[in-house]
Amino acid sequence: MRPRHYSARTPVVLETRVVKGSGGGPDKTILNSPRFLADAGYRTVCAYMHSPRDPGFEQLRQKARRWQAALVSVPDRGFWDWKVVPLMLNICRRERVAIWHGHDYKTNLLGLLLRRFWPMRLVTTVHGWVHHTRRTPLYYALDRWCLPRYERVLCVSDDLRQCSLECGVPSDRCLLIENAIDTEEFRRQRTAIDAKRGLGLQCHRLVIGAVGRLSPEKGFDVLLHALARVLGQGADAELLLIGEGEQRAELESLADSLGCRDRVHFAGFQGDTRRFYEAMDVFVLSSLREGLPNVVLEAMAMEVPLVATRIAGVPRVIEDGRNGLLVEPGSAEELAGAMMRLIQNQPLRERLKQEELHTVEDRFSFRDRMSKVAAVFDELLGR
Repeated sequence: MRPRHYSARTPVVLETRVVKGSGGGPDKTILNSPRFLADAGYRTVCAYMHSPRDPGFEQLRQKARRWQAALVSVPDRGFWDWKVVPLMLNICRRERVAIWHGHDYKTNLLGLLLRRFWPMRLVTTVHGWVHHTRRTPLYYALDRWCLPRYERVLCVSDDLRQCSLECGVPSDRCLLIENAIDTEEFRRQRTAIDAKRGLGLQCHRLVIGAVGRLSPEKGFDVLLHALARVLGQGADAELLLIGEGEQRAELESLADSLGCRDRVHFAGFQGDTRRFYEAMDVFVLSSLREGLPNVVLEAMAMEVPLVATRIAGVPRVIEDGRNGLLVEPGSAEELAGAMMRLIQNQPLRERLKQEELHTVEDRFSFRDRMSKVAAVFDELLGR
């Protein structure tokens, strides 16, 4: 794609986010947005606040280069570091920002503050409050205060829209715009056997895959218990776990205690997950809390039959038995049962693949999603 040339009158969207490490699902949406918004006549700058000592930010730089997103690094030393205020204000003035797009509690608060010094319209996207720490109640309280004061609140799942309405956001300003996937980027190119061979996996063994940050809300401990049950029933399977996080040592220890460590591959963070999806025979979402996970849409687009927990926006995407299998969150027994059902039934896996792909192509096109977002911006700017 050739570089775009913008005029001085092209409106600028500032995508703002606080991030740790290599980021998560929201960053796939944020960093992939600029090239689609360009088609709608917007120039986009992504301003990411992060610890200056965080080595994971380099991985976000690589994603931004891959997706041709203008990424600005803003040093942020934590909750009380208000030096970010003048830094972000300078960015707003330098780039002549027309729309501030926040993606978390701190950027939502900053947007309300900085609008006093720079005229811009305020939009936020609610991705889901899932990563719990001792400060989580404070963050929730700040977001509950900020959201009703934003001009538009975009929610990636219906349950998050309901939560936002309960926070006091007027219904005409609270919009459901679900996550989506670029099906041109996420498209299977190889068979599972070829992909397994490329990763050095045993071609005859069924690969169960999972992708996400290694943290408690993802329920990977439940997945390991389910894997042990599946192996105990004689299934020749192994788990390919893509992601990094604070729970890695704990999960490795759990796999040892369950006697399945030799059947679990901790692949760590991967900037490009497509070759791993291609090697999977079954994808599992074991999360306890989510919004509408990008990884579910990615697995569907890559034609990997999936099992997912019945949480948040997932049942709006997955119809149990038609384009995937749904289980209750936290139940290793249910999860193992659904995994075994797919392991033992190849015709079911083949049918789910086709239905998943149709679902994504018909309902979760990233281009269509960004057209809806651009329409929100157009309305606010009177374009």
